Amino acid sequence: MQNRRDFLKTAAFAALGSGMAINDVFAGVNRIPESFSINKHGNAPKMRMRFFPYELKLQHVFTVATYSRTTTPDVQVEIEYDGIVGYGEASMPPYLGQTVDTVMTFLKKVNLEQFNDPFQLEDILTYVDSLSPGDTAAKAAVDIALHDLVGKMLGAPWYKIWGLDRDKTPSTTFTIGIDTPDVVRQKTKECADKFNILKVKLGRDNDKEMIETIRSVTDLPIAVDINQGWKDKHHALDMIHWLKEKGIVMVEQPMPKEQLDDIAWVTQRSPLPIFADESVQRLKDVAKLKDAFTGINIKLMKCTGMREAWKMVTLARALGMRVMVGCMTETSCAVSAAAQFSPLVDFADLDGNLLISNDRFKGMEVVKGKITLPDLPGIGVVKL
Repeated sequence: MQNRRDFLKTAAFAALGSGMAINDVFAGVNRIPESFSINKHGNAPKMRMRFFPYELKLQHVFTVATYSRTTTPDVQVEIEYDGIVGYGEASMPPYLGQTVDTVMTFLKKVNLEQFNDPFQLEDILTYVDSLSPGDTAAKAAVDIALHDLVGKMLGAPWYKIWGLDRDKTPSTTFTIGIDTPDVVRQKTKECADKFNILKVKLGRDNDKEMIETIRSVTDLPIAVDINQGWKDKHHALDMIHWLKEKGIVMVEQPMPKEQLDDIAWVTQRSPLPIFADESVQRLKDVAKLKDAFTGINIKLMKCTGMREAWKMVTLARALGMRVMVGCMTETSCAVSAAAQFSPLVDFADLDGNLLISNDRFKGMEVVKGKITLPDLPGIGVVKL
């Protein structure tokens, strides 16, 4: 027979997975486990947040259609409650328009001590979101740390809290940036036997050369990310037909987000699924993209974190759209957080932690090309 503590934990899982407030679960229960109410000293514990900058160092120069870089600015966040620490992070690639300074300025505004229950995720994250109209990466850092904290308090990983089967995680793509044929060929040789699908950045004037170079090394399936690089819809459609002949399986953001009608025209005629990236940021963007894209790419740094990502997956599926989960250049902290809902998606691009040389965490791993989730509570990471 299930004992009282196991019953309460099971009820909490069900509540968090369905979006209920944790207080509703325990309504009418005379005694709540002490970790949910007061600490061992009899005082109501407070949530306290720490944060600091941390520059991510890339193993190779990373080039997309619009820029190149060797580092990514990042801010690490820790939220402590009753001796338990949850980890989060904000990663800021150039196109996000956010910086270490803007993230630090935002985080200084966040007062978590006004909340006495970390399980009130909806109320807490609604408050955090209300502090500014943007700052999505900073908000994601708080969200991820809170989810890590709550999962640790429950003693369960988020894929279990959400009721997902970790055996259903997809293979992740591994990204090859735009470069010279020799460098592209070498990068492909280094990763081809470790992954089941590759992701290639296109959108400059050497797209066919990039694909032909990779095809000289491997016949693995390829996803391509154009990063808004094609401007003409007829050229885009011609390229997509050519790419299909070369074993490409999906196309991400083929044209500028401002050209939504042109993208819709391409999608309606495309032999490959077309996924939105720059065109989709948050939950409010999903419905209006239904007829313009086949699916959406959800990234925690754009959508403010795990709570909104879960809602985006749910809405996209209800609209009959396909779903992809992506990432920025990140440590295993944010990548592992995104991997928690990966059993639900059609495509995954969760290799950001594999592109850096100074990861602070051990978490989600790629085993024979497949996302492998550790059975650790919260977002599933340990600090190195």
